[in-house]
Amino acid sequence: MKSFFGLAAFAGVALAQSAQIGFPTVGQKLQKGSNVVVQVQRPNSLTGSTEMAVAIGISSCASSVCNDADEVMGTILYNGKFNPQYHEPSQPPYQNFSVKVPADFTAGTAQVNVAHATLIGAGPFPFLEALNRTVVIV
Repeated sequence: MKSFFGLAAFAGVALAQSAQIGFPTVGQKLQKGSNVVVQVQRPNSLTGSTEMAVAIGISSCASSVCNDADEVMGTILYNGKFNPQYHEPSQPPYQNFSVKVPADFTAGTAQVNVAHATLIGAGPFPFLEALNRTVVIV
């Protein structure tokens, strides 16, 4: 029974560390060859953490079903440090990344994918999550 509560506490801490995609919005139209802002938000938590990195990719779903971001990242648009900061009092800490949609990318439904890596707690232990947002490439 103790292991169940330990596992539940571990899962709760991990969920509290989750990032989210602020931009682009669901269904937003992105122009091939243009720069796009991808905003990765990182809400505060009572548990200490150290950010490691994010990777941002884009994958086409124009002729097939979109895959989960933890299976396919697609074309990598950014891979590097992640340092979310407060900008507005009404928003959680975030970092904006200006990335370029490849000019030869397939038009139609696509998915912006984000892999987020952080170290959590006093141990610390590594935590990796994959996020995605469906968009339309025009």
